[in-house]
Amino acid sequence: MTSLTRADWEQRAKTLKVEGRAFIHGEYCAAQSGATFECISPVDGRLLAQVVSCDAPDAEIAVAGARATFDSGVWSRLAPVKRKAVMIRFADLIEQHGEELALLETLDMGKPIGDSLHIDVTSAARAIRWSGEAIDKIYDEVAATPHDELGLVTREPIGVVAAIVPWNFPLLMSCWKLGPALATGNSVILKPSEKSPLTAIRIAQLAIEAGIPAGVFNVLPGYGHTVGKALALHMDVDTLVFTGSTKIAKQLMVYAGESNMKRVWLEAGGKSPNIVFADAPDLKAAAEAAAGAIAFNQGEVCTAGSRLLVENSIKEQFVPLVVEAIKSWKPGNPLDPATNVGALVDSTQMNNVLGYIQAGHDDGAKLVAGGKRVLEETGGTYVEPTIFDGVDNAMRIAKEEIFGPVLSVIGFDTVEEAVAIANDTVYGLAAAVWTSNLSKAHLTAKALRAGSVWVNQYDGGDMTAPFGGFKQSGNGRDKSLHAFDKYTELKATWIKL
Repeated sequence: MTSLTRADWEQRAKTLKVEGRAFIHGEYCAAQSGATFECISPVDGRLLAQVVSCDAPDAEIAVAGARATFDSGVWSRLAPVKRKAVMIRFADLIEQHGEELALLETLDMGKPIGDSLHIDVTSAARAIRWSGEAIDKIYDEVAATPHDELGLVTREPIGVVAAIVPWNFPLLMSCWKLGPALATGNSVILKPSEKSPLTAIRIAQLAIEAGIPAGVFNVLPGYGHTVGKALALHMDVDTLVFTGSTKIAKQLMVYAGESNMKRVWLEAGGKSPNIVFADAPDLKAAAEAAAGAIAFNQGEVCTAGSRLLVENSIKEQFVPLVVEAIKSWKPGNPLDPATNVGALVDSTQMNNVLGYIQAGHDDGAKLVAGGKRVLEETGGTYVEPTIFDGVDNAMRIAKEEIFGPVLSVIGFDTVEEAVAIANDTVYGLAAAVWTSNLSKAHLTAKALRAGSVWVNQYDGGDMTAPFGGFKQSGNGRDKSLHAFDKYTELKATWIKL
């Protein structure tokens, strides 16, 4: 726990060294074209750095180097116990540089410094360490064969992995991919979002310091339609992993089909229902959780509890509790440790969120909290956590992923109606159920078409639980041992004795 004050963080921000170059085969470098783009802080509009803008020629160099490194066996054929030791050192270095990484994260994408330090950095190190610790404990199989035959079922690293990660949890989402991809022996090319590339660029050097060989972990900052597309279409990339919007996820599947049928694993959008029944064990706790589920990380969370389904018999009592709870979530300077709602990632996203708030008004929903841009004088991009009541599931604010702090409250009368409303979406990432009835909790959880279901809480789980979605929320899973399947090929070897 740090005792740094806002003044301390602001002073550090003034002297922070920001690296904006690509990282290929163990070295920072410019793009082949020399192109860069401006990295602007949403905190106050300041220019943080000129960041290298990679394109297809840079992807060619990185992929060729990653393939050569993979084929050399310097990492891919290293004993799992040795890879484990390096991964643990990598996690240790992330923790040791935690304050620097947290500051980069906050300045780059606007989240509160307390969250960057105590959630993002801590969880990122945990993801790397957990994956490293697991790799020498995963056993292959021996098939049931006649006495004169031997059947082996083994996992092998898949080769070159391209990972395209989002801007809302830049460091953490990178490490969710890097952990199992590196632990299983692959070479990785990481493409961070152009909106928040700084921590990805920084940890590349830490990986080298930890002992990960040059060429195993590369970082190509740039735009999705340039270097992202080049990686997705590359004939020598074996697996593409992605977290981001459903629209881009679909396009990446097309690119895979147009190229080499590379494996594609996607974690995409969500419009998660948070269902509160009349017999919830603690309505105040449920209301506070509902507020946090939409306000945390400025609502820029794929699993944000953006649809609050409330049983009509308690709705008149419950909604005011949520309105009261949301008052404790106030936008403020992200470098202040007391701040719990920071800035939206950039002006484009802010205007998108404000557009959805206007759509809520236009469609006849009732605004009961928030709804405005605030702190405009700072030059930053801040929007109040917002609650609409009287929402119909057909309204835009209930159907489309806003990726901002906008909550839609929808009433229901029966369990069946709640499940029908909850499942009436193209997404299926997460859901929550609040009830004191054990059978109702289990039956509702089973009926919900979502990859994660939380009971009497919101956003539970850790590295031991798989994370991913049903329907257009994607395929595959991050976290847990199930993630390792995304980065390995399964081989059957049948031996006649």
